[in-house]
Amino acid sequence: MTVDENPYADLLGIKVLELEVGMARVSAVAKPEHTNHLGYAHGGFLYSVADCAFELASNSHGVDAVGLTTSMEFHRSSKVGATIVAIARETHLGKTIATYHIEVTSDNKRIASFTGTVYRKN
Repeated sequence: MTVDENPYADLLGIKVLELEVGMARVSAVAKPEHTNHLGYAHGGFLYSVADCAFELASNSHGVDAVGLTTSMEFHRSSKVGATIVAIARETHLGKTIATYHIEVTSDNKRIASFTGTVYRKN
């Protein structure tokens, strides 16, 4: 699977930088339309970038995976023009369940942490 097969990721300008089995690195530039009323990158935009990395990493084994649960913590803000990078790393891979940790950064600073668990369809 590639981000090209995801119209939502394309709409947000999310690009795949690296994809390996159990790992994905994606990026997107925060545009004015991705901001909240304070001028910072909207939490939903940051979540979407992290979720795209999660989707790619969890489906990189050739087995369809669908999200069961996710959570995200926001650590700092990011402004218009910033490049947002999300790196998903597999922390558990079972026959039917897998878990991933996604670190979201901007200017080499962690701005959010995301954890997601998927059901792997066999």
